[in-house]
Amino acid sequence: MKTLLAATMAVFLLPSAAHAAGDDVKTVESDAAFADVTSGIENAIVNRGFKVDYHGFIGEMLKRTATDVDANKMLYKDAEFFTFCSAVVSRKVMEADIGDIAYCPYVVFAYEPAETPGKVTVGFRKLPAGGERDAVNALLSDIIEDAAEGM
Repeated sequence: MKTLLAATMAVFLLPSAAHAAGDDVKTVESDAAFADVTSGIENAIVNRGFKVDYHGFIGEMLKRTATDVDANKMLYKDAEFFTFCSAVVSRKVMEADIGDIAYCPYVVFAYEPAETPGKVTVGFRKLPAGGERDAVNALLSDIIEDAAEGM
């Protein structure tokens, strides 16, 4: 569990984590305003009939706790993530492989690096290819594409 938590946090804590993570993270960049991208994430999830379970403000947490951990480097202008699940999609994935519970809930994130304001990255951790998981990756890809347009 600690390893999973550490890997999850790495996606959000490092400015180039999506690139460092390699093939397990899909990202797209956007020139849209950060608020438009995050609104786009929420709309893309809700407009597909899903409910956002949690909206995390990791950028604010990092700013708020910087002095507590003796951090002096600002990583993000802003960074947030959204979690959601789908009874229909998740059931199909887990019926195909009960161990795929490990991938639920689905997480979509967005960040604007402090060093390159105006460039917003939006993405998700891909599920391993194959079977019903491919449908989840396609769904998440569609969500981040819509969000990158600032819809």
